Amino acid sequence: MRMLLAALLLAGLAGSGARAETNEQRGKRVADEALAALGGQAFLAMRNRTESGRAYQFYSEKLSGLALARIYTRYLAAPESQEPGSLRERVRQALGKKQEDVILFTQETGYELTFRGARPLPDKDIQQFKVNTLRNIFYILRERLDEPGLFFESRGSDFFENRPVEVVDIVDANNDTVTVYFDQMTKLPTRQRFFRRDPIDNTRLEEVSIFAKYRDVGGGAMWPFSIRRERNGEKIFEMYSDSVEINQDLRDDLFTLPADMKILPKQK
Repeated sequence: MRMLLAALLLAGLAGSGARAETNEQRGKRVADEALAALGGQAFLAMRNRTESGRAYQFYSEKLSGLALARIYTRYLAAPESQEPGSLRERVRQALGKKQEDVILFTQETGYELTFRGARPLPDKDIQQFKVNTLRNIFYILRERLDEPGLFFESRGSDFFENRPVEVVDIVDANNDTVTVYFDQMTKLPTRQRFFRRDPIDNTRLEEVSIFAKYRDVGGGAMWPFSIRRERNGEKIFEMYSDSVEINQDLRDDLFTLPADMKILPKQK
């Protein structure tokens, strides 16, 4: 009887070992579940997005700016070959009741648009936009899953805002890492964190984004209507969307400079 029990125990352990996931397998599974929870093919088929609502800016945890905001995003078709780390997204940020304050980001450039003309943004602002985009979990799941050298590694379970989460490190070929917290119940991303260097003084900055209030924005595609960003533990930005629309017939001139627009001296 003892020998039989020992044999059964060993068989059970062997079976559980065969079924056990590696940290990389678990991380990839969690990411795949998140993509499915975001709508799967409906999420991947998102060609463009318009987020409308209220945007708040903070300095030292105090409100420093409030505006009606409309953020237009267009995803570009992927070429047959593309260097890892290049962007396939353009963004137009329009603030104010009449959308009079406009920032335009293309893949490699950025401009502030006014009635005087288009003023190129400082290199540090363009670089920050590029880093923030490449390490954004929604961009990663839509645009970078097949990127050579990208892998997912589970850091196990934890709690965020009293809810159980799966924590996954996403690492690319340049060894740049973003840590994402996925809700164990909904499978959706709730928090992400990465570190970058300040281009001016090279200090280490912790960038955190928190996502909440997901809603179906069309065809089963999900998007967070509440986004908060923190830097080194201090809140710097919040966006509360009243509406999010996808796959609209957005004009090309929303994402390009008019041919006759005056180019002003670059910001320093």
